[in-house]
Amino acid sequence: MDLNPTAGAAATETSLLPGLDHASLENDGPKAFGDRIGTPAPEEKVLWKGRPTVSLLARSAFHAHKAGAYMAALAVIAVLTGNSTAALVVAGLGLVLVGLLYLLAWASARTTLYILTDARMIMRIGMAIETRINLPLKQITAANFRARGKDHGDIAFELAGERLLSTLLLWPHVRPFHYAMPQPMLRAVPDAAHVAQMIAEARAQYGAIDRNLTEIKEAAPASVQHAGQGAGAAVAGRLAPVMGRAGQGLEGAPA
Repeated sequence: MDLNPTAGAAATETSLLPGLDHASLENDGPKAFGDRIGTPAPEEKVLWKGRPTVSLLARSAFHAHKAGAYMAALAVIAVLTGNSTAALVVAGLGLVLVGLLYLLAWASARTTLYILTDARMIMRIGMAIETRINLPLKQITAANFRARGKDHGDIAFELAGERLLSTLLLWPHVRPFHYAMPQPMLRAVPDAAHVAQMIAEARAQYGAIDRNLTEIKEAAPASVQHAGQGAGAAVAGRLAPVMGRAGQGLEGAPA
């Protein structure tokens, strides 16, 4: 899928959603209480808001199904070796573990709100410590999309400039195995392909962005690439890097 707008400004205006009510953002998910990092300015147009889907977040970020499958395998082994008591204990522990992982996923989704405006991507995140992340669109050099199921997916952002965000601060809203230059990621969002399209079109006012809409690799990369450096050689079909660091930078602050 090609996210690069080809029909000019008219196509962008018709494909983007009408602006959302700013006030409603304080009634949907974690509040920002007027903090400038987490609250769109009055002149900003809010294009989209969303949060992760709990069941998919539990599977993809917290690996609940893998943990359940591992505990089930241990229970089967215990049964095959004739230790039925151990099998029951392991099965019970497995249910508790999966339940806890789903609870964590629910808490993470409940304390998350992604907001796309015509100037930036805002991430209100944090289960224990509320954090607001501000990603100006002009700082996004690439959007990497991974489909998860029929209409859900993840969208990771490569950013211009030096490292300003940490994996620990972002987790689980961060692309795995990119520790040198962490990539903020929208996790398990519904209608993800359309959201990725909207991001690319909103970003087009600053120039076209690199994009990889085929797959986000979960395996660790052979060599860590910095945003905007060597990206064209790594992924076929990408556009040339966009303008360098300028204007308002990335920001992240705990509540």
